[in-house]
Amino acid sequence: MTVRVVLADDQPLVRSGLRVLMADHSELEVVGEAGTGAEAVQLVRDTSPDVVVMDIRMPGMDGIEATRQITAGPASTRVLVLTTFDEDDHVYGALRAGASGFVVKDMALDDILAAIRVVAAGDALIAPGVTRRLIADFIGHPAAVPARFPRPVEGITEREREVLTLVGRGRSNTEIAEDLFITVATAKSHVSRLLTKLSARDRVQLVITAYEMGLVTLSR
Repeated sequence: MTVRVVLADDQPLVRSGLRVLMADHSELEVVGEAGTGAEAVQLVRDTSPDVVVMDIRMPGMDGIEATRQITAGPASTRVLVLTTFDEDDHVYGALRAGASGFVVKDMALDDILAAIRVVAAGDALIAPGVTRRLIADFIGHPAAVPARFPRPVEGITEREREVLTLVGRGRSNTEIAEDLFITVATAKSHVSRLLTKLSARDRVQLVITAYEMGLVTLSR
């Protein structure tokens, strides 16, 4: 299956590097390039890509607002945000806007391509070494926490509550299966039902929801 990608970055060199690298992988196809958030939103409307690789800082409409508009639209396009370690404040906004993954710009290009595939497959991904710190900092950020925190859990079973708690702790499906003595397929099924019941776009949003519901607390 071919993954159709839009590259959104105001630096042509970054877009060019990714495009050249992706040309060697037949399962990845660049269907458009954008230098601004507004261009990215329009390209999604025109081409319906599977993934947008989105820079946060762009002139005019930034990557956060572009992500918000893309994920709020009818298309199933997912957004993979390019970030740097000194941009956490911007990443908080991108999480809220519906981004499905985050990769750091100084990661190996092959790792970025792997991230594109993961996000296109419907999973969520945050760069290794960033996941727990980023989520914890996000929840602990005053502007990120909802006014009524924690909010109640409604409409999920006790087993689903256990699964959601483990997702919030950063467990993979395999780890969840081991912790709860169930099969990986069953763990995956529980996660899928949670996505539907909680209207969560992906695993990143389930992690945030687990914190917001008070199922997982910060340990600093």
